[in-house]
Amino acid sequence: MNASLLHGFYRDYIDCLNARDWDRLDRFVHPAVEHNGRNLGLSGYRDMLRGDVDAIPDLRFRIEWLVCEPPAIAARLSFDCTPTGMLFGLPVNGRRVRFAENVFYRLEDGRLREVRSVLDKLAVEAQLGGSAPGG
Repeated sequence: MNASLLHGFYRDYIDCLNARDWDRLDRFVHPAVEHNGRNLGLSGYRDMLRGDVDAIPDLRFRIEWLVCEPPAIAARLSFDCTPTGMLFGLPVNGRRVRFAENVFYRLEDGRLREVRSVLDKLAVEAQLGGSAPGG
């Protein structure tokens, strides 16, 4: 897949996530997907995403930056949402927060095989007016 096709592939993947079209996820995610070094497999990855949406019902993935260099994708995603309870161990409890995720993907067989994600917990702490214990 060339860089141009990767851009389209990734945008379609984000559309799938925002549509909550979990049945279509296998078009984008490898059956043996790993997330931050954990072997989740497709069903575990789907469950992780469902859990995210349960905790953050208004969750929308917005692409801020996107760089594609086959077989890798790097993206910065931005979020503006209202988690219902805890987020990153912080008591958000329905408050509106904005944060970003830097995520790197490696494709195998035309699907996302390895996902490395770093979330901006400090941005949420700042919006809540303090830092978490030990932070």
